[in-house]
Amino acid sequence: MFFERTINSPMYLEFLENDLLAYLENVPLAVRLNLWYQVFVDHRSVAVSIRFQKSSIVDGDSLLRGIYKTYGRKFGTAVKVKDEQASQACLFRTTENNPVNHNTDHIARLYTMPKDIQQQLFQYGGLPRLFMKQVITFQECAILVRQPAIEVMSYLSQTDHTRPVNKYVLYGKFGTGKSITLSHILHYTFMQNYLLVHIYWGAHWFKDMKEVATSVLSPGCMDLPIDAGLWLRQFKTQNSKLLSQLDLKITKDYVWNQRETTSQGTPILELIDFGINRMKYACGVVDALIKEIKLASTAGKCKTMVMIDGFNAFTANYTRIFDDNKVMVLPKQVSLARPFWDITKDDWCNGAIVLSVDEKANKERRDSYLPRYLLGKEGFEHLDPFVPIVVDDYNPAEFDSMIEYYKDRKWIRNITPSGQRELELVTNKNPMVLMDHCKFL
Repeated sequence: MFFERTINSPMYLEFLENDLLAYLENVPLAVRLNLWYQVFVDHRSVAVSIRFQKSSIVDGDSLLRGIYKTYGRKFGTAVKVKDEQASQACLFRTTENNPVNHNTDHIARLYTMPKDIQQQLFQYGGLPRLFMKQVITFQECAILVRQPAIEVMSYLSQTDHTRPVNKYVLYGKFGTGKSITLSHILHYTFMQNYLLVHIYWGAHWFKDMKEVATSVLSPGCMDLPIDAGLWLRQFKTQNSKLLSQLDLKITKDYVWNQRETTSQGTPILELIDFGINRMKYACGVVDALIKEIKLASTAGKCKTMVMIDGFNAFTANYTRIFDDNKVMVLPKQVSLARPFWDITKDDWCNGAIVLSVDEKANKERRDSYLPRYLLGKEGFEHLDPFVPIVVDDYNPAEFDSMIEYYKDRKWIRNITPSGQRELELVTNKNPMVLMDHCKFL
Protein backbone atom coordinates (compact mmCIF):
# COMPACT_ATOMS: atom_id res chain seq x y z
CA MET A 1 0.00 0.00 0.00
CA PHE A 2 1.30 3.46 -0.88
CA PHE A 3 0.70 6.78 0.77
CA GLU A 4 1.10 9.68 -1.65
CA ARG A 5 1.19 13.38 -0.94
CA THR A 6 2.26 16.36 -3.00
CA ILE A 7 3.75 19.21 -1.02
CA ASN A 8 4.07 22.64 -2.64
CA SER A 9 6.84 24.78 -1.26
CA PRO A 10 8.55 27.94 -2.56
CA MET A 11 11.95 26.56 -1.66
CA TYR A 12 13.92 23.36 -2.06
CA LEU A 13 14.12 20.24 0.12
CA GLU A 14 15.97 21.81 3.05
CA PHE A 15 13.00 24.10 3.64
CA LEU A 16 10.51 21.20 3.60
CA GLU A 17 10.93 20.17 7.24
CA ASN A 18 7.74 21.63 8.70
CA ASP A 19 5.44 20.23 6.00
CA LEU A 20 7.06 16.80 6.12
CA LEU A 21 6.94 16.48 9.91
CA ALA A 22 3.33 17.62 9.96
CA TYR A 23 2.49 14.94 7.44
CA LEU A 24 4.29 12.22 9.39
CA GLU A 25 2.29 13.08 12.49
CA ASN A 26 -0.94 12.30 10.62
CA VAL A 27 0.24 8.95 9.26
CA PRO A 28 -0.92 6.03 11.46
CA LEU A 29 2.37 4.22 11.07
CA ALA A 30 5.32 6.41 10.18
CA VAL A 31 6.91 4.53 7.39
CA ARG A 32 10.06 4.14 5.37
CA LEU A 33 11.17 1.34 3.14
CA ASN A 34 11.65 3.18 -0.12
CA LEU A 35 11.52 6.91 -0.72
CA TRP A 36 11.12 8.58 -4.06
CA TYR A 37 10.76 12.20 -4.82
CA GLN A 38 10.68 14.26 -7.94
CA VAL A 39 11.30 17.96 -8.13
CA PHE A 40 9.45 20.12 -10.60
CA VAL A 41 10.70 23.70 -10.85
CA ASP A 42 8.60 26.56 -12.08
CA HIS A 43 9.05 30.33 -11.66
CA ARG A 44 7.99 30.48 -8.01
CA SER A 45 7.63 27.11 -6.39
CA VAL A 46 8.85 23.58 -6.21
CA ALA A 47 6.43 20.65 -6.11
CA VAL A 48 7.85 17.65 -4.31
CA SER A 49 6.02 14.32 -4.69
CA ILE A 50 6.86 11.84 -1.96
CA ARG A 51 5.71 8.24 -1.86
CA PHE A 52 6.09 6.05 1.17
CA GLN A 53 5.69 2.29 1.30
CA LYS A 54 4.29 1.02 4.59
CA SER A 55 6.97 -0.75 6.57
CA SER A 56 8.21 -0.13 10.09
CA ILE A 57 8.00 2.82 12.46
CA VAL A 58 10.74 5.37 11.87
CA ASP A 59 11.46 8.51 13.85
CA GLY A 60 10.60 11.66 11.82
CA ASP A 61 13.85 13.44 12.69
CA SER A 62 15.91 10.46 11.55
CA LEU A 63 14.00 10.38 8.29
CA LEU A 64 14.71 14.05 7.67
CA ARG A 65 18.38 13.61 8.44
CA GLY A 66 18.55 10.74 6.00
CA ILE A 67 16.83 12.74 3.28
CA TYR A 68 19.14 15.71 3.74
CA LYS A 69 22.27 13.60 3.95
CA THR A 70 21.41 11.80 0.71
CA TYR A 71 19.76 14.49 -1.37
CA GLY A 72 19.68 17.76 0.49
CA ARG A 73 23.04 19.13 -0.60
CA LYS A 74 22.22 18.44 -4.21
CA PHE A 75 18.89 20.27 -4.25
CA GLY A 76 19.37 22.65 -1.34
CA THR A 77 21.25 25.32 -3.23
CA ALA A 78 18.41 27.34 -4.72
CA VAL A 79 16.79 30.01 -2.64
CA LYS A 80 13.56 31.86 -2.80
CA VAL A 81 13.75 34.79 -5.17
CA LYS A 82 14.12 37.86 -3.01
CA ASP A 83 11.76 40.74 -3.24
CA GLU A 84 12.79 43.94 -4.94
CA GLN A 85 13.50 45.84 -1.74
CA ALA A 86 15.91 43.18 -0.51
CA SER A 87 17.68 43.12 -3.87
CA GLN A 88 18.16 46.86 -3.78
CA ALA A 89 20.23 46.55 -0.63
CA CYS A 90 22.81 44.29 -2.32
CA LEU A 91 25.97 46.19 -3.16
CA PHE A 92 26.94 43.68 -5.84
CA ARG A 93 23.70 44.30 -7.76
CA THR A 94 22.33 47.23 -9.69
CA THR A 95 18.63 47.99 -9.91
CA GLU A 96 19.16 49.45 -13.39
CA ASN A 97 18.06 46.53 -15.55
CA ASN A 98 17.93 48.50 -18.80
CA PRO A 99 21.36 48.19 -20.49
CA VAL A 100 20.72 51.43 -22.38
CA ASN A 101 21.38 53.24 -19.09
CA HIS A 102 24.47 51.25 -18.13
CA ASN A 103 27.74 53.14 -17.83
CA THR A 104 31.06 52.89 -16.00
CA ASP A 105 29.30 53.41 -12.66
CA HIS A 106 27.63 50.01 -13.06
CA ILE A 107 30.81 48.04 -13.80
CA ALA A 108 31.38 45.02 -11.52
CA ARG A 109 27.69 44.89 -10.57
CA LEU A 110 25.06 42.43 -11.73
CA TYR A 111 21.81 43.33 -13.42
CA THR A 112 18.86 41.03 -14.02
CA MET A 113 17.56 40.54 -17.54
CA PRO A 114 13.74 40.42 -17.55
CA LYS A 115 12.36 36.94 -18.08
CA ASP A 116 10.31 37.82 -21.16
CA ILE A 117 13.29 39.41 -22.91
CA GLN A 118 15.50 36.46 -22.03
CA GLN A 119 12.97 34.09 -23.57
CA GLN A 120 12.68 36.18 -26.72
CA LEU A 121 16.41 36.62 -27.28
CA PHE A 122 17.75 33.25 -26.15
CA GLN A 123 14.89 30.83 -26.68
CA TYR A 124 16.92 28.91 -29.26
CA GLY A 125 20.38 29.37 -27.71
CA GLY A 126 22.97 32.02 -27.08
CA LEU A 127 23.81 31.56 -23.41
CA PRO A 128 26.65 29.15 -22.50
CA ARG A 129 25.55 25.77 -21.20
CA LEU A 130 27.00 26.14 -17.69
CA PHE A 131 25.60 29.65 -17.37
CA MET A 132 22.17 28.48 -18.53
CA LYS A 133 22.15 25.82 -15.82
CA GLN A 134 22.70 28.55 -13.25
CA VAL A 135 19.93 30.66 -14.78
CA ILE A 136 17.51 27.75 -14.34
CA THR A 137 18.71 27.03 -10.80
CA PHE A 138 18.68 30.64 -9.59
CA GLN A 139 15.45 31.45 -11.45
CA GLU A 140 16.97 34.65 -12.83
CA CYS A 141 19.35 35.70 -15.59
CA ALA A 142 21.89 37.88 -13.79
CA ILE A 143 24.65 39.32 -15.99
CA LEU A 144 27.76 41.05 -14.71
CA VAL A 145 28.31 44.50 -16.19
CA ARG A 146 31.87 44.53 -17.50
CA GLN A 147 34.16 47.01 -19.22
CA PRO A 148 34.17 45.38 -22.71
CA ALA A 149 30.37 45.57 -22.97
CA ILE A 150 30.29 49.17 -21.74
CA GLU A 151 33.02 50.06 -24.24
CA VAL A 152 31.13 48.59 -27.21
CA MET A 153 27.85 50.17 -26.12
CA SER A 154 29.51 53.57 -25.80
CA TYR A 155 30.88 53.22 -29.33
CA LEU A 156 27.46 52.24 -30.66
CA SER A 157 25.82 55.24 -29.02
CA GLN A 158 28.28 57.58 -30.77
CA THR A 159 28.23 55.91 -34.19
CA ASP A 160 27.54 57.91 -37.33
CA HIS A 161 25.12 55.54 -39.07
CA THR A 162 25.48 57.30 -42.41
CA ARG A 163 29.00 55.90 -42.73
CA PRO A 164 29.93 52.27 -43.52
CA VAL A 165 29.34 49.89 -40.64
CA ASN A 166 31.93 49.62 -37.90
CA LYS A 167 33.21 46.21 -36.84
CA TYR A 168 34.09 45.17 -33.29
CA VAL A 169 35.89 41.90 -32.58
CA LEU A 170 35.91 40.49 -29.05
CA TYR A 171 38.78 38.18 -28.21
CA GLY A 172 40.30 36.63 -25.12
CA LYS A 173 41.27 33.38 -23.48
CA PHE A 174 38.75 30.57 -23.31
CA GLY A 175 36.18 31.04 -20.55
CA THR A 176 36.69 34.76 -19.96
CA GLY A 177 33.07 35.62 -20.75
CA LYS A 178 32.96 36.63 -24.41
CA SER A 179 29.57 35.00 -24.98
CA ILE A 180 28.06 36.64 -21.88
CA THR A 181 29.45 40.00 -23.00
CA LEU A 182 27.80 39.48 -26.39
CA SER A 183 24.54 38.68 -24.59
CA HIS A 184 24.75 41.98 -22.72
CA ILE A 185 25.36 43.87 -25.98
CA LEU A 186 22.55 41.97 -27.69
CA HIS A 187 20.16 43.05 -24.93
CA TYR A 188 21.33 46.65 -25.40
CA THR A 189 20.75 46.61 -29.16
CA PHE A 190 17.37 44.94 -28.66
CA MET A 191 16.32 47.80 -26.39
CA GLN A 192 17.63 50.27 -28.99
CA ASN A 193 15.38 48.75 -31.67
CA TYR A 194 18.12 47.26 -33.82
CA LEU A 195 17.13 44.50 -36.22
CA LEU A 196 19.08 41.52 -34.87
CA VAL A 197 21.03 39.19 -37.16
CA HIS A 198 22.40 36.84 -34.53
CA ILE A 199 24.33 33.57 -34.72
CA TYR A 200 24.89 32.27 -31.21
CA TRP A 201 27.75 29.91 -32.18
CA GLY A 202 29.30 29.91 -35.64
CA ALA A 203 30.96 26.50 -35.39
CA HIS A 204 27.61 24.81 -34.72
CA TRP A 205 26.75 24.70 -38.42
CA PHE A 206 30.03 23.04 -39.40
CA LYS A 207 30.23 20.48 -36.60
CA ASP A 208 26.72 19.64 -35.37
CA MET A 209 24.57 20.21 -38.45
CA LYS A 210 21.16 18.56 -38.56
CA GLU A 211 21.05 17.60 -42.24
CA VAL A 212 23.22 18.06 -45.33
CA ALA A 213 21.88 18.21 -48.88
CA THR A 214 23.15 19.28 -52.27
CA SER A 215 22.09 22.86 -52.88
CA VAL A 216 19.15 23.33 -55.23
CA LEU A 217 19.83 27.06 -55.73
CA SER A 218 23.63 27.40 -55.43
CA PRO A 219 25.47 24.94 -57.71
CA GLY A 220 28.63 23.52 -56.17
CA CYS A 221 27.48 24.22 -52.60
CA MET A 222 25.91 22.18 -49.84
CA ASP A 223 22.71 23.15 -48.04
CA LEU A 224 21.91 22.84 -44.34
CA PRO A 225 18.12 23.05 -44.70
CA ILE A 226 17.07 22.28 -41.14
CA ASP A 227 19.67 24.59 -39.60
CA ALA A 228 18.59 27.35 -41.99
CA GLY A 229 14.95 26.87 -41.01
CA LEU A 230 15.84 26.98 -37.32
CA TRP A 231 17.81 30.18 -37.81
CA LEU A 232 14.86 31.78 -39.62
CA ARG A 233 12.63 30.84 -36.72
CA GLN A 234 15.12 32.38 -34.29
CA PHE A 235 15.33 35.56 -36.39
CA LYS A 236 11.54 35.85 -36.47
CA THR A 237 11.28 35.36 -32.69
CA GLN A 238 14.00 37.85 -31.80
CA ASN A 239 12.60 40.53 -34.12
CA SER A 240 8.88 39.75 -33.95
CA LYS A 241 7.77 43.12 -32.60
CA LEU A 242 10.12 45.17 -34.78
CA LEU A 243 9.22 43.32 -37.99
CA SER A 244 5.53 44.03 -37.46
CA GLN A 245 6.27 47.73 -36.90
CA LEU A 246 8.71 48.25 -39.78
CA ASP A 247 6.60 46.48 -42.41
CA LEU A 248 9.63 45.81 -44.62
CA LYS A 249 8.99 44.52 -48.14
CA ILE A 250 11.26 42.73 -50.57
CA THR A 251 12.61 44.66 -53.53
CA LYS A 252 12.62 42.03 -56.30
CA ASP A 253 11.15 38.70 -57.34
CA TYR A 254 12.65 35.46 -56.03
CA VAL A 255 12.02 32.27 -57.99
CA TRP A 256 12.31 29.02 -56.02
CA ASN A 257 10.97 26.60 -58.63
CA GLN A 258 8.57 26.55 -61.56
CA ARG A 259 5.55 26.91 -59.29
CA GLU A 260 6.75 28.88 -56.28
CA THR A 261 7.93 32.48 -56.39
CA THR A 262 8.03 35.40 -53.98
CA SER A 263 7.01 38.58 -55.74
CA GLN A 264 8.38 42.07 -55.30
CA GLY A 265 6.52 43.98 -52.59
CA THR A 266 5.85 40.89 -50.48
CA PRO A 267 6.34 41.55 -46.74
CA ILE A 268 9.57 40.13 -45.37
CA LEU A 269 7.57 38.20 -42.78
CA GLU A 270 5.97 36.18 -45.58
CA LEU A 271 9.42 35.43 -47.00
CA ILE A 272 10.55 34.20 -43.57
CA ASP A 273 7.45 32.04 -43.13
CA PHE A 274 8.04 30.51 -46.56
CA GLY A 275 11.57 29.50 -45.53
CA ILE A 276 10.34 28.01 -42.26
CA ASN A 277 7.58 26.00 -43.95
CA ARG A 278 9.62 25.00 -47.02
CA MET A 279 12.97 24.06 -45.53
CA LYS A 280 14.19 22.74 -48.86
CA TYR A 281 14.58 26.39 -49.86
CA ALA A 282 15.47 27.74 -46.41
CA CYS A 283 19.11 28.45 -47.32
CA GLY A 284 17.99 30.44 -50.34
CA VAL A 285 15.52 32.34 -48.19
CA VAL A 286 18.30 33.22 -45.72
CA ASP A 287 20.41 34.52 -48.60
CA ALA A 288 17.51 36.63 -49.89
CA LEU A 289 16.68 37.89 -46.39
CA ILE A 290 20.25 39.04 -45.70
CA LYS A 291 20.37 40.91 -49.02
CA GLU A 292 17.06 42.62 -48.27
CA ILE A 293 18.23 43.59 -44.77
CA LYS A 294 21.36 45.22 -46.18
CA LEU A 295 19.28 47.17 -48.68
CA ALA A 296 16.74 48.24 -46.04
CA SER A 297 19.48 49.37 -43.64
CA THR A 298 21.28 51.34 -46.33
CA ALA A 299 17.97 52.98 -47.27
CA GLY A 300 17.50 54.07 -43.65
CA LYS A 301 14.46 51.90 -43.01
CA CYS A 302 16.03 50.10 -40.05
CA LYS A 303 19.18 49.78 -37.96
CA THR A 304 20.80 46.35 -38.05
CA MET A 305 23.04 44.59 -35.56
CA VAL A 306 25.06 41.65 -36.88
CA MET A 307 26.36 39.50 -34.03
CA ILE A 308 28.24 36.23 -34.51
CA ASP A 309 29.91 34.31 -31.70
CA GLY A 310 32.90 32.28 -32.89
CA PHE A 311 33.21 33.96 -36.28
CA ASN A 312 36.59 32.35 -36.96
CA ALA A 313 34.72 29.09 -37.66
CA PHE A 314 33.82 30.68 -41.02
CA THR A 315 37.53 30.85 -41.93
CA ALA A 316 38.45 27.32 -40.84
CA ASN A 317 39.91 24.70 -43.14
CA TYR A 318 37.93 21.91 -41.51
CA THR A 319 34.25 20.93 -41.29
CA ARG A 320 32.28 17.73 -40.77
CA ILE A 321 30.34 18.32 -43.96
CA PHE A 322 31.01 16.05 -46.95
CA ASP A 323 29.60 16.15 -50.46
CA ASP A 324 28.23 13.22 -52.46
CA ASN A 325 31.79 12.16 -53.34
CA LYS A 326 32.80 12.05 -49.65
CA VAL A 327 35.00 15.12 -50.08
CA MET A 328 35.13 17.56 -47.19
CA VAL A 329 33.32 20.83 -47.84
CA LEU A 330 34.89 24.08 -46.62
CA PRO A 331 32.77 26.79 -44.94
CA LYS A 332 32.79 28.99 -48.05
CA GLN A 333 31.10 26.13 -49.94
CA VAL A 334 28.23 25.96 -47.44
CA SER A 335 25.32 27.96 -48.82
CA LEU A 336 24.05 28.91 -45.35
CA ALA A 337 27.40 30.50 -44.41
CA ARG A 338 27.77 32.64 -47.53
CA PRO A 339 25.16 35.32 -46.65
CA PHE A 340 26.74 35.93 -43.24
CA TRP A 341 30.19 36.22 -44.79
CA ASP A 342 28.67 38.80 -47.13
CA ILE A 343 26.93 40.83 -44.42
CA THR A 344 30.20 41.18 -42.47
CA LYS A 345 31.60 43.30 -45.31
CA ASP A 346 31.54 47.08 -44.91
CA ASP A 347 29.59 47.79 -48.11
CA TRP A 348 26.43 48.90 -46.28
CA CYS A 349 25.53 51.40 -43.56
CA ASN A 350 23.11 52.12 -40.71
CA GLY A 351 24.20 49.21 -38.60
CA ALA A 352 27.05 47.60 -36.68
CA ILE A 353 28.92 44.30 -36.62
CA VAL A 354 30.00 42.73 -33.33
CA LEU A 355 31.88 39.44 -33.57
CA SER A 356 33.92 37.22 -31.32
CA VAL A 357 36.79 34.87 -32.10
CA ASP A 358 37.33 31.81 -29.95
CA GLU A 359 39.88 29.02 -29.77
CA LYS A 360 37.12 26.41 -29.62
CA ALA A 361 35.54 27.58 -32.88
CA ASN A 362 38.45 26.40 -35.03
CA LYS A 363 39.89 22.94 -34.53
CA GLU A 364 43.15 23.71 -36.33
CA ARG A 365 44.09 26.99 -34.64
CA ARG A 366 44.24 26.81 -30.85
CA ASP A 367 47.75 27.96 -29.99
CA SER A 368 46.76 31.61 -29.50
CA TYR A 369 43.61 33.59 -28.79
CA LEU A 370 44.64 36.66 -30.81
CA PRO A 371 42.40 37.64 -33.76
CA ARG A 372 45.16 37.64 -36.38
CA TYR A 373 46.00 34.02 -35.61
CA LEU A 374 42.44 32.73 -35.19
CA LEU A 375 41.04 34.44 -38.29
CA GLY A 376 43.92 33.59 -40.57
CA LYS A 377 45.05 35.82 -43.41
CA GLU A 378 41.80 35.66 -45.38
CA GLY A 379 39.54 36.27 -42.39
CA PHE A 380 41.67 39.09 -41.01
CA GLU A 381 41.75 40.91 -44.35
CA HIS A 382 38.00 40.38 -44.74
CA LEU A 383 37.23 42.12 -41.42
CA ASP A 384 39.95 44.76 -41.56
CA PRO A 385 39.56 47.46 -40.36
CA PHE A 386 37.95 46.52 -37.05
CA VAL A 387 38.16 47.51 -33.40
CA PRO A 388 39.69 44.72 -31.26
CA ILE A 389 38.30 44.49 -27.73
CA VAL A 390 39.86 42.12 -25.23
CA VAL A 391 37.70 40.26 -22.72
CA ASP A 392 39.95 39.32 -19.82
CA ASP A 393 39.58 37.42 -16.55
CA TYR A 394 37.74 39.03 -13.66
CA ASN A 395 39.42 41.90 -11.91
CA PRO A 396 39.29 41.89 -8.06
CA ALA A 397 36.05 43.90 -7.92
CA GLU A 398 34.29 41.62 -10.42
CA PHE A 399 35.53 38.51 -8.63
CA ASP A 400 34.24 39.79 -5.27
CA SER A 401 30.86 40.63 -6.80
CA MET A 402 30.48 37.13 -8.21
CA ILE A 403 31.43 35.55 -4.89
CA GLU A 404 28.85 37.70 -3.10
CA TYR A 405 26.26 36.76 -5.69
CA TYR A 406 26.93 33.05 -5.20
CA LYS A 407 26.66 33.56 -1.45
CA ASP A 408 23.38 35.39 -1.88
CA ARG A 409 22.01 32.56 -4.02
CA LYS A 410 23.23 30.01 -1.42
CA TRP A 411 25.40 28.47 -4.14
CA ILE A 412 28.39 28.64 -1.80
CA ARG A 413 28.14 28.85 2.00
CA ASN A 414 30.26 29.60 4.99
CA ILE A 415 33.34 30.41 2.95
CA THR A 416 36.10 32.04 4.98
CA PRO A 417 38.32 34.88 3.71
CA SER A 418 41.18 32.41 3.38
CA GLY A 419 38.91 30.04 1.46
CA GLN A 420 37.87 32.85 -0.85
CA ARG A 421 41.51 33.74 -1.40
CA GLU A 422 42.29 30.11 -2.22
CA LEU A 423 39.40 30.05 -4.70
CA GLU A 424 40.80 33.19 -6.31
CA LEU A 425 44.22 31.59 -6.73
CA VAL A 426 42.93 28.22 -7.94
CA THR A 427 40.64 29.72 -10.58
CA ASN A 428 42.95 32.61 -11.50
CA LYS A 429 39.72 34.67 -11.56
CA ASN A 430 38.65 32.99 -14.80
CA PRO A 431 34.83 33.28 -15.04
CA MET A 432 34.17 29.80 -16.41
CA VAL A 433 36.62 28.07 -14.07
CA LEU A 434 35.11 29.94 -11.11
CA MET A 435 31.63 28.89 -12.17
CA ASP A 436 32.77 25.28 -12.48
CA HIS A 437 34.56 25.21 -9.11
CA CYS A 438 31.73 26.80 -7.16
CA LYS A 439 29.20 24.13 -8.07
CA PHE A 440 30.91 21.76 -5.62
CA LEU A 441 31.05 24.17 -2.67
